[in-house]
Amino acid sequence: MNYRSLNDLAGLITRHASRIDNDVDLVVGIPRSGMLAASIISLKLNLPLTDLYSFLRNDELKRGSTRTYKRNQLQRAQDARKILLVDDSVATGQSLNEALEKLRQVKYPGEIQTLAGFAEKKNAYRVDVCLEEVEQPRVFEWNVMHHGIIAHACLSIDGVLCEPPNAEQLGDDAAYQAFIRDARPLFIPSVKAAHLVTGRPEKYRELTEDWLARHGVEYGRLHMMEVPADDFERAPLQRFKADVYRKDSFARLYIERDPLQAQEIVKASHKPVYCLDANEMYVPGKAALMKVEVLHSGYKAGAKARSLLRKTLAHILPARPANGG
Repeated sequence: MNYRSLNDLAGLITRHASRIDNDVDLVVGIPRSGMLAASIISLKLNLPLTDLYSFLRNDELKRGSTRTYKRNQLQRAQDARKILLVDDSVATGQSLNEALEKLRQVKYPGEIQTLAGFAEKKNAYRVDVCLEEVEQPRVFEWNVMHHGIIAHACLSIDGVLCEPPNAEQLGDDAAYQAFIRDARPLFIPSVKAAHLVTGRPEKYRELTEDWLARHGVEYGRLHMMEVPADDFERAPLQRFKADVYRKDSFARLYIERDPLQAQEIVKASHKPVYCLDANEMYVPGKAALMKVEVLHSGYKAGAKARSLLRKTLAHILPARPANGG
């Protein structure tokens, strides 16, 4: 499973900025995902930015008030003599070809340089600049919850689909039931998930199913733990999650919030796990090389990031053989 984050994308743009033609006047992003790369390029190269559809309408370019753009004389999008047309990735090339056809239809007379953040080797020729060749299967931080792979994935509930409960809620049954009813949604997939897996005891199935229905979560099976309500915190949760994942031979990805649980699921299932809090794809056989790239708001502070890294390393390094195998 090849995974790339926003941090990866920004780093590639920095390293390959010299490949962007110096006479580009305007960066044009293909919505929606192409706007991510286009925005980073625009900021780093101090060029004006617009989206494809605003360009096709020849809209007036919007400017901030804090600094002057490199091509500050441009008033309208099609005043640009040369544009950089940007998408996040190229698969079949259909989106890029459609964008180029739309530019031909409005008879834009200027030059066009095309750029994609990622492409398969066989498709890299479709753009003037490909920042990195990444083969399938691949997912990106910005589309993982809406990728077709979700149809063959296991998702945890607390911390992924909704906010996790706090210690007070876990310690009181009435408070815990209120939490399940009213939990704030987080990352709701737009694809039907194969499995939802949770440490919530079976007695809370109806409450959980009601919340999922209210928030439009589609899924194949909901797996809950068969443990007494006063003991579910101490149950081997990661083993339960790994068992569900391992037993489905078609399941290709697990999405988990907690880094330590994610690593245990990888070890027990021998399959990849995407960890939200660490913003990392954990892959079997590479536990000692796992990075903890903390980008999510709950772990923004550098001290917390270092603390999490220490805990992660303390968890995986003692089990690593002295010869690195």
